[in-house]
Amino acid sequence: MVMVWNWSKLGNEVKRTEGGLRQSSDLTTNRQSGPQVNVLASQASWAWPAALREIFRPRGVSLLVADNASQFVTIIKSKRIHTTIIDMDSDKANALATIRIIRMDYPLMPCILLSSAAGESLLGKALQLDVFSVIDKPVDMSVLREQLNRLFIKRYDNDIFAR
Repeated sequence: MVMVWNWSKLGNEVKRTEGGLRQSSDLTTNRQSGPQVNVLASQASWAWPAALREIFRPRGVSLLVADNASQFVTIIKSKRIHTTIIDMDSDKANALATIRIIRMDYPLMPCILLSSAAGESLLGKALQLDVFSVIDKPVDMSVLREQLNRLFIKRYDNDIFAR
C-alpha cells in the first residue's frame, strides 16, 4: 500500500524569488526552449537517481544530487532549484536536520520527503517543517510523478510533470 501525505501553505500567496524559487509565471514557457528546471535529491547507493532520471529526462528536467545538508545548501546557493526530494533513510545525512538547515536560508523551498517508516511522529515533524509531501518507500514512481505534478502546478503554475 502506498501512502502519501500532503501539506501546503502555498495557496495564492506571492512567492519569494530569492535562492532558487521563481514566480509562478517563470515556468510557463515551452518545455523545449523554456527555463531550466532543476530538482535536487538525496544521493543514494540504490537505483534511485537512475529511476528519477527516467521521469525527468523526457521533460528536460535536470537532476542534481547531494550527500548531506552542506551539499544541499551549496547547490541551492549556486543553482536555481525548484524542489528537493530528501530520503529519510539516508545513511549519510539526517533528512529532518537537512530540511531544517535548508529552511534557515530558503524557508519556501518545496521539499518532498521519502521514508520507509512514515509514522505519526515523522508526519508531525514533517508538518512542522512545512514539507510538501511524505511518500512511503519503496517509492511508486507514478505516485512521485503525481506529487511533483501537483507541486509544480501549485507553486509554479506549470504542468511539466503531467502525463
